[in-house]
Amino acid sequence: MTNYISNNVQFSLIILEIKKVEDFKYLGSTVQSNGECGKEVKKRVQAGWNGWRKVSGVMCDKRVSARMKGKVYKTVVRPAMLYGLETVALRKRQEAELEVAETKMLRFSLNEYIRGTAHVRCFGDKVREARLRWFGHVQRRDSEHIGRRMLRLELPGRKPRGTPKRRFMDAVKEDMKLVGVREEEAEDRVRWRQMIRCGDP
Repeated sequence: MTNYISNNVQFSLIILEIKKVEDFKYLGSTVQSNGECGKEVKKRVQAGWNGWRKVSGVMCDKRVSARMKGKVYKTVVRPAMLYGLETVALRKRQEAELEVAETKMLRFSLNEYIRGTAHVRCFGDKVREARLRWFGHVQRRDSEHIGRRMLRLELPGRKPRGTPKRRFMDAVKEDMKLVGVREEEAEDRVRWRQMIRCGDP
């Protein structure tokens, strides 16, 4: 314990040694020391299943229409799975893992896999929309804003050998190319939202 006196006020500070960990939770998302997001994807899948179980009485009821099941799914389950993924550079394998979980939930609910019946878009499309929406939000900030500066941050030093890790901006550039939008178009919020929207939620 260390004692300090400042402006005639005495206070004590307990100095603790902070343990080094491989991952920790920050604002509900898991941050890994190696920059990967595998654990977060698994937690999102688990959160989706937890949400699905809470409404399984409605989702598995044959008297409830497929359209209503789709609305319940988009309101309860999908937000739990999408939480925090707008800032993550998902790999194809991880995106597929999330889509497989979504497919299983829809099959259990409808006894058949028809996205059109439940009016539910592909999970990858919704992740892309969320990522581009968040990118547009950051782009409209002042050029000196910390979030905007972090998007362009290049770390000093030599890059390690092998295939470089997929970064957030790599994912955003792929998304913009796929959707057919340019960075400068993000300045107009209304138009940007219209252009990146992939239809029914």
